[in-house]
Amino acid sequence: MLPSTQLKKGGAWRPQLFKDIMVMSKSRSRSQMKRPRWIIALVCILCVFLITAYFYPSESSTTCYLFSSPNCDGIFGKTPPSPARELTDDETASSVVVKEILNTPPLQSKNPKIAFMFLTPGTLPFEELWENFFQGHEDKFSVYVHASKQKPIHVSRYFVDRDIHSEQVVWGKFSMVEAEKRLLANALLDPDNQHFVLLSDSCIPLHSFDYVYNYLMYTNVSFIDCFVDPGPHGTGRYAEQMMPEVEKHEFRKGSQWFTMKRQHAIVMMADSLYYTKFKLHCRPNMDGRNCYSDEHYLPTFFRMKDPAGLANWSVTFVDWSEGKWHPRAFRTQDVTYDLLRNITSIADSTHVTSDATKTVLRTPCLWNGMKRPCFLFARKFYPETLGKLIHLFSNYTKV
Repeated sequence: MLPSTQLKKGGAWRPQLFKDIMVMSKSRSRSQMKRPRWIIALVCILCVFLITAYFYPSESSTTCYLFSSPNCDGIFGKTPPSPARELTDDETASSVVVKEILNTPPLQSKNPKIAFMFLTPGTLPFEELWENFFQGHEDKFSVYVHASKQKPIHVSRYFVDRDIHSEQVVWGKFSMVEAEKRLLANALLDPDNQHFVLLSDSCIPLHSFDYVYNYLMYTNVSFIDCFVDPGPHGTGRYAEQMMPEVEKHEFRKGSQWFTMKRQHAIVMMADSLYYTKFKLHCRPNMDGRNCYSDEHYLPTFFRMKDPAGLANWSVTFVDWSEGKWHPRAFRTQDVTYDLLRNITSIADSTHVTSDATKTVLRTPCLWNGMKRPCFLFARKFYPETLGKLIHLFSNYTKV
C-alpha cells in the first residue's frame, strides 16, 4: 500500500494533469477556429479587388488584358492591339532612306533662292507680268520651264535659256507627275535653291516678291494640299493593288500645285517604291475608275512619310465653285481689283467631299501658328487678261 502522502500527491497530480490537458485542447481548438476565419477574410479581400478591377479598370495597369470588361472598350478595346504589320524589304529600305534624308540638316546656303518651275504646253502668256514680279530680286530666285508640246517664245529676260529637257504631258496621266519630278531634278542641281514652286502657264502672282519670299522661306513646311475625300473622286479611286504599301485609310487627295522645301524635294527624288505603285495602279480608265496620280501621289506619300512637315493646303488659289471637271477660268471682264484683293484675303482652306453629303471641310491657314492669308498665286486666267493684270499689279500686290 502506498503511503498516505503518496496518495495525496497522486491525487493532487491527477487533477492538475487533467487541467493541463483541457487547456491544451482548448488552445488547439481556438487556433483551428481562427484559421478558417483568416482564409475567408483573404478570399473576400481578393473578390473585392477583382470586382473593382473589372468595373473600374486602370489605364496604367494590365487589367483590361486580363478581363473582358465593357469599361475596357474605351481605353484599350476588348482585345490587345494587334502587332504592326511586318514591312516588306522595299518598305524597310524606303523608310531608312526617307528618315536619313529628313534627319540630315539641309545645306545652308549663303544665298537661298526660290525655284519657280513652270509646267506649260508652250509659250507662257504671263511672262511680262512675272517680269514685274521678279524685277529687282535677281539673286533670290531661279526659273525653270517644262514645255511639253512646243518650244516657247520668251519675251522676258528671266525666262530666256531656262527651258529644260521636256517630254509630252497628257492631262490626267502619270506623265504629269513625271514632268513635276523632271522639273524638281533640274532645280535641285542648284544648291542655292531651297524652296520649289510648281506653277502652270495660267498662274499669276498675288503678292509682291518680298512677301512671297518671306512666306515660303521662313517656315519649315511644304505647302502640299492634303485631305480625306471619302467620295468617288477621292477614296473611291483607290485600288487594292496598292497594298500592302498603301492601305485605303492612308489614301489622300489634293491639288497638284505645290511648293516644297528642299528636303522634301530630295525625298521625292529618292522614292521609287510609292512612285511606281501610283504609276501602275492610279491611272485613268483603270478597272472602271479614273485615278489621277497628280492629285494623289504626293499628298498620300508625304502624309505617310512626314505628316508634320505638311501645311495641308496649296498656296495656289483655284476656283472650283462651278462644280465642273475643270476649275473656273477668269476672262478680262472678271478681273477687277476687288476680285484679286478678295482672293488675297482668304484665310481658310476649303474642300468639298465628292460623296452624297458634299461635306465642306474648312480649316484655317496657319503660318508658324498664326492665321494668315492662304494664297500666294492664283489660276486659271486667260491670256487676254494680261493687260488688265499688269495695270492692277502694283496695287493688288501691296501688303
